Formats: sequence, structure tokens, C-alpha cells
Amino acid sequence: MHRPLAMLLLTVVLPCLLAGAAAAEEKESKSLFNGRDLTGWQADVPDLDKNPDGKPAFIVRDGLLVSLGNPRGHLISADEHQNYRLEVEYRFAGEPGNCGVLIHASTPRALYKMFPKSLEVQMHHTNAGDFWCILEDIKVPNMVERRGPQENWGVTEGKARRILNLTDGSEKPAGEWNTMVIECLDDTVKVWVNGDLVNHGTECTAKKGRLALQAEGSEVEFRKLVLTPITKLSE
Repeated sequence: MHRPLAMLLLTVVLPCLLAGAAAAEEKESKSLFNGRDLTGWQADVPDLDKNPDGKPAFIVRDGLLVSLGNPRGHLISADEHQNYRLEVEYRFAGEPGNCGVLIHASTPRALYKMFPKSLEVQMHHTNAGDFWCILEDIKVPNMVERRGPQENWGVTEGKARRILNLTDGSEKPAGEWNTMVIECLDDTVKVWVNGDLVNHGTECTAKKGRLALQAEGSEVEFRKLVLTPITKLSE
């Protein structure tokens, strides 16, 4: 090929190809919340079984998805997901307290007739990034230090299901927006809070499932829930 023509092609075509690849990558990311309603989600709130017209646990307010905290239950995605990065932006709207993002959720109400079988990524204020094992399990380094005596470990009622996160002070003050990123690839799960790597587990007993948001006593606002398929974990 004539050199000037080849250079012209590289100058004009290559940037277009790169731009197209970037656009394709961006298209893979999708928001799980449309800002208007709870399309794509379904509430599982035991207190509403006998009173379906009672107070909802999850609403949309001012373009935000809101977990009101009570009645307690879960907002569960209609779709299953596997090998993804989930970016969540949240804040406690009032008194900070408890909430969580559940990954790899499957059987509903499997624990305490409330929690779906899953692995919880904790959002409880000052404890964001802890793992809670809900009939699923995961391994981390320093397990005894972070989970307690091995003879107490388990994934059912009364067992040591909590695995402490790696950091202190990663959360912003109550009322400010936090960013939590959860990456799941095969049996590995990594969690960042405001840019800090706060947990990293392997050999998770589930590799896919639904996502769930908790209503567990405290009002929490969500302004971003974006999922991106991945093929490798971030460093």
C-alpha cells in the first residue's frame, strides 16, 4: 500500500475503530434503576403477605430509589447476573443504620424466614464492606481473625456468619454519598468503598444469582445502580 495512503488510513480509521470499541464497552454497562419506578425489581416483604396494601418498604422519591427501612424485607432483581461489576451510590437519608446489597441471591426467605440465600455485602454504617454469609460461604485471608473461632463458623441461624472488612474509615460522614463497587468473577468477590479495597474473598459457594437491596431498619437512598459485565477483576 502506498505509504501516504496507509498513514491516512491509520490517522482516520484507527481512531474511529477505537471510538467504536469504547462505545461498545460503554453500551455493556446498564443502569438497574430507571429513576422513575421499580421496573426490573420485585419486593419481598413478609409483613405485606397478609396486608398487601400496607406501607411499602421501597419507593421512588425525587428520582432516587429509597429503602424506607421498615417494613423489613428485600427488593430483588428480576434477572440473574454473573461475572459483573456493580457500582452503587448510596447515602443514609436520616439516622444512619443498617442496610446491605445481597449478591448471588436465590432461594427467598431461606434464613430467619426473611433473608434470601445469598452473600451479603454489608452497608451498615461504619461496617460497610463486611461479608455476611446467608446459606452461602466465602473464604478470606486471616479467617480466624476476621470471623472468630473456626468451630463457630457456619451459614445458618446462630452461626458465625460475619466476616469483617479490611479497613476503618472508608465511609463518608452520615448524609453524604458513598460509592460501593462490587466485582464478582467466577467464585471471587471484591469490594471497594469510596475507592478503598475493603474486602476480597474467594471460593464463594455461589457464582451467580439475583441482586437484592435490604430494608433493615434505616432509610437509605440510592442514586446509582449500574452493572457492567466483566471478564477479569480489577487490581
